[in-house]
Amino acid sequence: MNAKVVTISDGDIGLRNLDVILGLENRIVYDIVDVVEGRCRIRQAMIRDKRLPELFLIPAAQTRDKSAVSPSDMIRLCEELRDEMDWIIIDSPAGIERGFRNALAPADLVLVVTNPEVSSVRDADRIIGLVEAEEKGPAQLILNRVNPALTKRGDMLSTEDVLELLAIKLIGVVPEDESVIVASNRGQPVTFANNSKAGQAFHNIAKRLLGEEVPFMNIEANNGIMNKLAKMMKFRGD
Repeated sequence: MNAKVVTISDGDIGLRNLDVILGLENRIVYDIVDVVEGRCRIRQAMIRDKRLPELFLIPAAQTRDKSAVSPSDMIRLCEELRDEMDWIIIDSPAGIERGFRNALAPADLVLVVTNPEVSSVRDADRIIGLVEAEEKGPAQLILNRVNPALTKRGDMLSTEDVLELLAIKLIGVVPEDESVIVASNRGQPVTFANNSKAGQAFHNIAKRLLGEEVPFMNIEANNGIMNKLAKMMKFRGD
């Protein structure tokens, strides 16, 4: 896969955490609110990743609330970066308040991330409705923290259950994996962890976003659904 130039913007103003996950918390000088309020240029706020020179982070402000940035601000900032970046990823906070609307405003593609739990799927259904109302859809689904043992016992919704409830295109299934916690505590993305199933799932999602046809991992083999997905529901870019 050819390297892509990517900027990630942390949309969770007041509760930033992407800098910690990437191990970049000590390199923050400016944040997105500084850019919006004119204290620095957008390039000054962008932090280059220590491992991937094509990856940049725009951190959220930690001492301000979400009202410090507006949807129009996000549109302007993304337009400024559009010609320089292959991808601009905005990590939206949970909920449907200002942070979500800031992330949605400049979006060309929306990925909804949910856990296979009833309350989480209900929230995802609400988000999908808002995305469609803003004519930003159709959204695509990443099903996160899938636990095959719980699914087998009937204590967790299966992938098939979630797809039936949400009627949305699936782009990734990420298994429950303790390596995610270990990697996060080390300030290193799980995609760098050897033999991590979650890391492999994220790699597969990235490939699908680039238009590659990648079979789904056979996480829920006992349910049969992932066999069906692997054989019958290869992701297609069209």
